[in-house]
Amino acid sequence: MRLAKYLARAGVASRRWAEELIWQGRVKVNGEIIKLPQTQVNESDEIKVDGNAISGLEKKQYIILNKPSGYISTVSDTHGRSTVTELVENVKERLYPVGRLDADTSGVLIMTNDGELAHRLTHPRYRVEKIYHARVKGIPSKEALAALRTGLYIEGEKTAPAGSKLIYSDDHNHEALLEITLTEGKKRQVKKMCEEIGHPVISLKRISFAGLDTGNLEAGAYRFLTEKEVNYLYRLVKL
Repeated sequence: MRLAKYLARAGVASRRWAEELIWQGRVKVNGEIIKLPQTQVNESDEIKVDGNAISGLEKKQYIILNKPSGYISTVSDTHGRSTVTELVENVKERLYPVGRLDADTSGVLIMTNDGELAHRLTHPRYRVEKIYHARVKGIPSKEALAALRTGLYIEGEKTAPAGSKLIYSDDHNHEALLEITLTEGKKRQVKKMCEEIGHPVISLKRISFAGLDTGNLEAGAYRFLTEKEVNYLYRLVKL
């Protein structure tokens, strides 16, 4: 098995971050620093990350969290800010978020130690749908919504076509609620797209990720995915 894939399956990190750890020279195999993520390893090898031994493939865990605003989507933070991992209790495995939500964005966040699944769910090749409700300033025209659907040039790159529809408009407060569906996940994408059409985001919530939602979970609460849901995610990304 490739070293990066092994680390991801062992719950050390997502495959992308596992590759970064390897490139940084923080991984040893049988006492030797390895800097190639594609290096082949097996469970008989002694593998260490930052000097800590990796003890085989741990039990896979999958949860869905209703992320409140004010939390960042990382495992730890050097600035002492609150992270989503602080909301997950009584789980001994080290879980990490699948993709990221900005600190001021709320809603659906999947967390797992299944690095291969996490990698595919966030890879643009698999076109995993993410649905957001964006409260924006002003009331977008039909032309503005159409621009979201065809794609916009942001920082020199064209976004993939996005689903967009007007949920409601508030003429008194001069604002609107949009539903935006993405199949890619560039940094702050919804906010940048809305800014580009002249309607800055006031608040943002992700209501669905890969077809899963938080149901009646309160903000900050989470639940484990069912076996049926996990199998569905595997089929979705062809695992």
